Amino acid sequence: MVNGDPVAGNERIEIPAPGKRVVVRYLLPTGQATDALGELLSADATTVVVDGKRGIERIPTSAIIAAKAVPPPPQPRPRRGLV
Repeated sequence: MVNGDPVAGNERIEIPAPGKRVVVRYLLPTGQATDALGELLSADATTVVVDGKRGIERIPTSAIIAAKAVPPPPQPRPRRGLV
């Protein structure tokens, strides 16, 4: 579902509301699966847009196989004193 509506072709996948941190698993044209992890910028019936470390990714909803909200990234660990 995209904001409560089914993702094209798969009624079981629910996309969180924009502004949330998400992971979206989708199929590449080669058939391999990959993940987009970052802030969900927008979602409609045809495209989900995620802003992650690889930049902005526009994902066709027909390629999505799973999606969920995820917690914020962990805080960086303090560096130990350098000698």
